[in-house]
Amino acid sequence: MPATIAFQGELGAYSHQACHEARPDHAPLPCPTFEDAIEAVRQGQAQLAMLPVENSTYGRVADIHSLLPHSGLHIVEEAFVRVHINLLALPGATLSDIRVAQSHTVLLGQCRDFLARHGIRARVGADTAGSAKQIAEAGNPAEAALASEMAGRIYGLEVLARHIEDHDRNTTRFLIMAPEPLRPAPGSGPVKTTFVFRVRNIPAALYKAMGGFATNGVNMTKLESYMVDGQFTATQFYADIEGHPEDPPVARALEELRYFTSSLDILGVYPADPDHFDGGAD
Repeated sequence: MPATIAFQGELGAYSHQACHEARPDHAPLPCPTFEDAIEAVRQGQAQLAMLPVENSTYGRVADIHSLLPHSGLHIVEEAFVRVHINLLALPGATLSDIRVAQSHTVLLGQCRDFLARHGIRARVGADTAGSAKQIAEAGNPAEAALASEMAGRIYGLEVLARHIEDHDRNTTRFLIMAPEPLRPAPGSGPVKTTFVFRVRNIPAALYKAMGGFATNGVNMTKLESYMVDGQFTATQFYADIEGHPEDPPVARALEELRYFTSSLDILGVYPADPDHFDGGAD
């Protein structure tokens, strides 16, 4: 039997597309929630999980950052999917037939110009692939879905208009999670390290903690904060840096960071996607 990769959503979702592009030899396992996708790996139903973490237009994916530290899984790879949005309808329908387009609210917001230009009313659906499935089952030629071409193939819908998104660079970044870490060797190529930390309760702790990355020339590509334990005073930080923990500059920066933190957990050390690797310094 082939290995399995879990994702949140229906077959044909952009997360499914990410699985297909990054792990074409793995069988996809659709799951209702992100927690279910993580649990599928923890229980051995899947070997990997594909989780979206951020979108170039809409920012970070809600809940993911708080789920990762407690998942028990490790980041082993990153994957990027160019989000092309398509108008999908029943076979034989034409663009002039369409009165309603259904999709996730995020996708509807990315196609406002197209929908307004063609007089199509937006209708919110639970998700993209699920909307395609519902349109196929409803059988109304005046209704369409906004989704991937993969969703159209799966649910027997035709593409009436391709790549109708307002922003031509809309991309989602995914993380591939596994039960065990799979660190590349130092010096084997561009690497990213992802970690979470909490600073100690001392004046200017965050400022001082970040100083080690600047003085050692380590490029920090992401730093985000979010509340934990339902407290305004309990803040955790999520960070991505370019480099391997065993690289001397990174090792020095992390050592300095530890001095100013009450907790520090490395979530993954993994190859950087060559098409999205900056390679510079802050």
